[in-house]
Amino acid sequence: MSTLHRSAVTLTDLTFEWPDGTVALSHLSGTFGTGRTGLVGDNGAGKSTLLRLVAGLLTPTTGHVTTTGDVAYLPQTLTLGRGASVARLLGIDTTLDALRAIESGAVDERHFDAVGDDWDVEARAAQALAEIGLDGVGLDRRVGELSGGEAMLVAISGLRVRRSAITLLDEPTNNLDRATRARLAALVDDWPGTLVVVSHDLELLEHVDETAELHAGTLTTFGGPYSAWRAQLEVDQAAAAQAARSAEQTLRAEKRQRVEAETKLARRERTARTAQANRTGSRISMGLRASAAQVSAGSMRQGLDAKVQAAQQALDAAAARVRDDEHVHLVLPDPDVPRGRRLAELHGTNRTVVVQGPERVALVGANGTGKTTLLENLLAGRAPEPGRAGGTLLTDRVGYLPQRRDGLDDARSALDTVRDGAPGVAPGTVRNHLARLLLRGSAVDRPVGTLSGGERFRVALARLLLADPPAQLLVLDEPTNDLDVRSVERLVEALSGYAGALLVVSHDDGFLARLGVDVRLELDRDGALDEVAPGAEHPARGAAARRAGDDGAGR
Repeated sequence: MSTLHRSAVTLTDLTFEWPDGTVALSHLSGTFGTGRTGLVGDNGAGKSTLLRLVAGLLTPTTGHVTTTGDVAYLPQTLTLGRGASVARLLGIDTTLDALRAIESGAVDERHFDAVGDDWDVEARAAQALAEIGLDGVGLDRRVGELSGGEAMLVAISGLRVRRSAITLLDEPTNNLDRATRARLAALVDDWPGTLVVVSHDLELLEHVDETAELHAGTLTTFGGPYSAWRAQLEVDQAAAAQAARSAEQTLRAEKRQRVEAETKLARRERTARTAQANRTGSRISMGLRASAAQVSAGSMRQGLDAKVQAAQQALDAAAARVRDDEHVHLVLPDPDVPRGRRLAELHGTNRTVVVQGPERVALVGANGTGKTTLLENLLAGRAPEPGRAGGTLLTDRVGYLPQRRDGLDDARSALDTVRDGAPGVAPGTVRNHLARLLLRGSAVDRPVGTLSGGERFRVALARLLLADPPAQLLVLDEPTNDLDVRSVERLVEALSGYAGALLVVSHDDGFLARLGVDVRLELDRDGALDEVAPGAEHPARGAAARRAGDDGAGR
C-alpha cells in the first residue's frame, strides 16, 4: 500500500513505439506520487524512455501522461560540450546573462522578461554550489575543467535552483565518489517538490519514500525504500516458487492418475472382449454392458483430462509469477597474456606501479584527482602535467571503455558496431555472442541511439571483448554507470571469462569486490599512487612496497 496519497504523475494506457516499430512500452498505466520515488527495473525495461515521455521529450504513440506541474529532467548522459559554462550546466545561463545586462545599464524589456522573478538566481546558484562542496567553482568556469562527477552534481543542483514542481533524475550517481554520493543523498532528503529517480545505487534508493518497479510491461509501486521492496519481493518470489513446485507436483499426480486410469480401462476392455468371445451372456446384455462401459470410460477420461488441464493451467499461472534471472555466459578468445608479461606502467609522483599478466587492478580516489585524465594520457601516450600521475603502455592490444559513452555511432546498429572491431568474425557468430549478453532479436539491428543506457553499455562491452585480435589489457572507466543491479552481476559474469589484464576506475566497492580485484591503487590530488585495502581510508604502504618501486618522489 502506498504511503503517498496524491499523484503527481499519472500514466494512462501509455504505449510508445520507436520509428522502426519496436515497442518500448505497451498499454502502461500507473502513477508516481508526490514526494520521492525510486524507479527500478532491468536495463531495457523502458525506465529512461518512460522518464523522457513524462518530461515531454517523447510523444506517446497512444495514451497520455498527466502531470500536476512543470517537469525538469536530467538524462543519463550530460550532452553539453566541454566548453560550456557552469552557469549553462546549472540551466541559468540565459537568466544570468540578462541579469548582468540589466546591471550594466541595459533597459531592453526582453532582459527583464528573461529574469522574471529570479533576481536572486546568482546568490541561489552560489549557495547550491556551496552545499555540494563546490563553493570555489565560478559560474563562468568551463564544464571541461570539472570531473564527470562534479559536472553531474552541478547539473543536479541546477534542477534544485530552478525549483520545478516535478524533477526526474536518470542515474544521477554516475561518476560520483563516496563523498559526492553522500551530498546527493542529502539533497534528495531535502528535495523540494516531487522527485522520481532512476538509479542502481542501492544507498541512494534508501532515501526515497516509494519504490516503483517497471517489469514485464507493468508498473507497480511499493510504499518504502529499495531494501524493504527487495525483501518483500524475495518473500513473494519464494512463495511463487513454492506454489510452482506444488503445482508441478499436482500436475504430475494428475497425469499419473490419468495413465493409471487408462490402464484400468484397457483391462476392462480386454475382459469385455474375452467375455464376448466366450459368449458368457446374452447378446443383448453384453451389448448393453459394452455401451455402458464406453459411456463410463468416456466420462472418466473427460473428467481426468479436465483435471490435468486445470493442473497445467495452475502450473502455468504459478510459473508466470516466478522471475527468470538470466545469466551471461561468454566464451571469450584467449588474449595469450603470460603471467609475467608487463602490459603497462602507472607513474605516480611517488612511485611507479606495473600492471602485468592477467592481473586485475582498480584505480580509486575522490572526484577531481585525475583518474580519467591518467587513463586518457596513458592511452594517448601523452606525458602528464608536472605534479600529476601518468602512465606508459607496453602493449598495443588495448581495449578502452570511456567514462562518457559517446564513442558509439548512434546511427549504426549494434551488430555493425561490434563487427567493426572484429571484421573477420561471421555475423551469425557475433549475433550469438550478443545473445549471450542478452541483446537479442530486433535490438541487435536497431540503431545504437535507440537503445537504453544498459544496452548501449553491453554493445560497447561486446566490441571490446570480441575484438580480433583480443585485447591483452582492458581499461574500463566507471563501467557500472547506467547499469541496474542485475546488469552489474552480468558484467562480472562476462569479465570472469576474460583472461587478460584489467585496469578499472570505479567508485563501486561492491562491484570491485565481486570482480576479484587483485590490487587497489588510490590516486590523490598530488598525483601520488598508494595501494589501499578494500574499504580502507588510508594507504596500505607496506603492501604497496611489495609491488611498486619508489622513484624517490614524495607527496
